[in-house]
Amino acid sequence: MPPVASPKPLPAAADPADPTSRAGWLRLAIGHHNRRYFEADDPEISDAEYDALLRELRAVEAAHPDLITSDSPTQRPGGSASATFAPVEHRVPMMSLDNAFSLDELEAWGARVAKGLAGQAVTYVCELKIDGLAISLRYEDGELVQAATRGDGRVGEDVTANVATIAAVPKRLVVPSGQAVPRVLEVRGEVYMPIAAFEALNARQDAAGDKRFVNPRNSAAGSLRQKDASVTASRELAMWCYQLGEVVGGVDHKSHLGTLQWMAALGLPVNPEIRLLPSLDEVHAYCRRWQQHRHDLEYEIDGAVVKVDDLTQRQLLGSTSKAPRWAIAYKFPPEERTTLLRDIMVSIGRTGRATPFAVLEPVFVGGSTVGMATLHNQDQVRFKDVRPGDTVIVRKAGDVIPEVVGPVLADRPAGTEPWEFPTTCPCPLATPLVRLEGEADTRCVEPECPFQRDARIIHFASRGGMDIEGLGERTVYLLSDAELVRTSADLYRLEPEQLLGFEGFGEISVGKLLAAIEASKQQPLPRLLVALGIKHLGPAAASALARGFGNLRAIQAASEADLATLEGVGPIIAASVSRWFADERNRELIDALHAAGVEFGKVEVSRLPQNLTGKAIVVTGTLAGFSRDGAEEAIVGRGGKSPGSVSKKTFAVVLGESPGASKLTKAEALGVPILDEAGFVELLSTGELPAPAPAAS
Repeated sequence: MPPVASPKPLPAAADPADPTSRAGWLRLAIGHHNRRYFEADDPEISDAEYDALLRELRAVEAAHPDLITSDSPTQRPGGSASATFAPVEHRVPMMSLDNAFSLDELEAWGARVAKGLAGQAVTYVCELKIDGLAISLRYEDGELVQAATRGDGRVGEDVTANVATIAAVPKRLVVPSGQAVPRVLEVRGEVYMPIAAFEALNARQDAAGDKRFVNPRNSAAGSLRQKDASVTASRELAMWCYQLGEVVGGVDHKSHLGTLQWMAALGLPVNPEIRLLPSLDEVHAYCRRWQQHRHDLEYEIDGAVVKVDDLTQRQLLGSTSKAPRWAIAYKFPPEERTTLLRDIMVSIGRTGRATPFAVLEPVFVGGSTVGMATLHNQDQVRFKDVRPGDTVIVRKAGDVIPEVVGPVLADRPAGTEPWEFPTTCPCPLATPLVRLEGEADTRCVEPECPFQRDARIIHFASRGGMDIEGLGERTVYLLSDAELVRTSADLYRLEPEQLLGFEGFGEISVGKLLAAIEASKQQPLPRLLVALGIKHLGPAAASALARGFGNLRAIQAASEADLATLEGVGPIIAASVSRWFADERNRELIDALHAAGVEFGKVEVSRLPQNLTGKAIVVTGTLAGFSRDGAEEAIVGRGGKSPGSVSKKTFAVVLGESPGASKLTKAEALGVPILDEAGFVELLSTGELPAPAPAAS
C-alpha cells in the first residue's frame, strides 16, 4: 500500500495546573496518537501510555464538565477511517469499551451494572481480549459480501478483498438444519497475526535484509491494509468472532453465550477460552489466570473482556456515546513501554560471544523496573536500527529477558548515526572481535580474555552446573579482581582468611560459601560436564556421555568417532567435546579439578518414572516453569531424548514464548503434535500426549 503521511508532531505539553489548556492539549495528543495507531499503523507510544492520557482527559472533564466537547476522544471510539480504502458506514455503530485496570475498578463497574438493573441477578461472559484489529463481516443470504474496519465507530474502511484471503473467515455460512439463513448477518471480531506467523514474517524480513516488524498487532493492521491482497494472504492472518451487529432474520437469541454458540455452529471462528461465570469474584479469577498464562497462547492478548450475558439486561443498561454499559475490558499490566536508549554496549560471554545490550533510562514494564535489555546480535541491531538517544519500545514478556523491540522514529533526534558494532573486545586486552562466515555471532577469540574467564567461572558455579549456592556474579567478580580465582579449579583452593574482609563477608557467610564449594565436589558427572561449558553440550548429551563412558577421564580419552556413536550425542557435539579436551588449557583444568578432589565418576540412576523412553521431544522458546536446561533434564530424566531439531521421529514439540519459527513450521509440515507448557507438564506426568481441549461451552 502507499505510505501514509506522518501526522504532524505534537506541540509542547500544556501545564497540568491549567485545566482548559491541559484538556485541549490532551485532545490533540490523543487524536495524534489515534492517527498513528489506526491510520499509520505506526504508534509512538505503548497502549499503557495511551490509556494514561485518556484517563487523565476523563479526569479533567469530570472535574470540569464545561470543558467536554462533542468531538472529544472521550465521547467517541477509535480513529478516523483511512482515505486509502473506500468508506463503509456501519449500520450499527462499532463501539469501543471502557477499561478497568484493577479489581476495584472491575467491582465499581459491577456496582454500576447492578444499579442499572435494580439489583437483578447477573451472569457474565468472559472472553480473552485479542490484541488485533476490530473487523466487521457482513453476510447476505449466507455469503460474505463485505468486510470493514472499525474506523471511528461510524465509518470504517472496505477491506473485503484482503479479509477474503484469511483462511479462518468462511466465505459462506454453514446454517444448521432446520434454521433459516439470515438475510443479513453482521459479525464483529478481531483479526490478528498468530505469534508463529509473526516470527516467520520477521525471519523472511531478516533473510531479505529488510527492517523487522515491531509486534503482531501492528503487523496484522498493516497486512490488512495492503492494496495487493496477495500480500495479505502471505501474512497468515487469523480471526476470532465475538459479537453480532446488524441482523435481519435468523434466530432470536436470549443470551450472549447462546449467540456465540450459534455463531460457532455457522462455521465462524469463536475462541475456545470463553466462559460463563456467575460472580465478579470468578470473573476476576479468570482475569488473573490469563494474566499469568497469557504466553501459553499462540496469539497475543492484552486483557479480558467481561460482558453481561442476558441480552434483555443489555438493552436496559444501554450505552454511552462511546461504549456499552454492559461490557468492560480488564486490561493487563503493560509488557511494552517506551523509554530513552542511553547507550549500546557489548558483553562477552564464556565462549567469547559478543552480545550487544541496551542501557536504558529505567522503566517499569512487565512487573519490574528494567534498566538494561538485550539486542541479541550484530544483525539485530542493524535490522532494528536503534541508536543511542532514541526513544525505544521495550518489551518484557513474563519472565523473559527484556528486549528492545525497535525505535520510535518520530522521536529520533536529528543528526544521529547508525550504531557501529565494535571491532575489538571491551576487555583490557582489546583483542580483535571475529565473525566467522555463516555465523550470526561475533566473538572474542582470545582465551585469556578476563571477561570470558569470569563468565566461565560464573557458569561453572551456576544452578545448571555445579550449583554452588552463594557464588553469584558479584562474588566471582570480587574474587577475580583480587586475583584469588583465575579458573574454576581455583575455587577449591580458597581459604577462610582469604575471604574474610571482603564486603558482605563475615565468618558465617564465608563458612556457608566454602561448605557449598566443598559439597559441589560430589555433584554427578552430567552436572560436571555441563559446568565445563563445552559448546553445544547440554544436559541431555551430558547424561548420554556419562551413561556411555562412566567417568570423565574415559570421555577425555575417547576418540571423536567413539563419542559420536552414543545415541543423543551425534557428530556436532562429539566434535565439540573432542576439540575441548584437545586444548592444553582445558586438560590442565581437568587435572586441577581432579587434584582438588572433584568426583569424576558419579553417575546417578534416575528415580523418575521412565515413561518417555524412546521418545524425542523438542522444546522451542522459553517456558515459565522450566529453564532451558531444566526442560531437557526433565525429559532425559524420564528416559526421553531432547534433540535440537525436529524430524519425522519427533514425538512432540513443546512451544514456549518466542519459539523458533523454523521448528514450528517443520513440526506443522510433518504433523508432529505441538504442546503448550501445560501439555508438556501432563506429558511428563503420564508419558502420553494430552487429550484435545474440549470445545467452548
